[in-house]
Amino acid sequence: MNRLSTDDVKQLIESNIPNAEAAVSDLTGTSDHFRIEVSSPAFRDLSRIDQHKLVHAALGEHLTTTIHAVDIKISIPA
Repeated sequence: MNRLSTDDVKQLIESNIPNAEAAVSDLTGTSDHFRIEVSSPAFRDLSRIDQHKLVHAALGEHLTTTIHAVDIKISIPA
């Protein structure tokens, strides 16, 4: 199984969500449980569920294959 690094996850998010800035940490050291803190103006006017759906979409098929769990924290820049 191909593992993703924190840099890989950061790249997926920042390249798929407009103007996103992400910080990613590996929660277990196994490259399949990540904490993702992401800020983007694209989240403005979206419900929390829709914000998380954007992050899930950015992770794509990795969310059902190489990534087992994500802890997502969303913020919107002022």
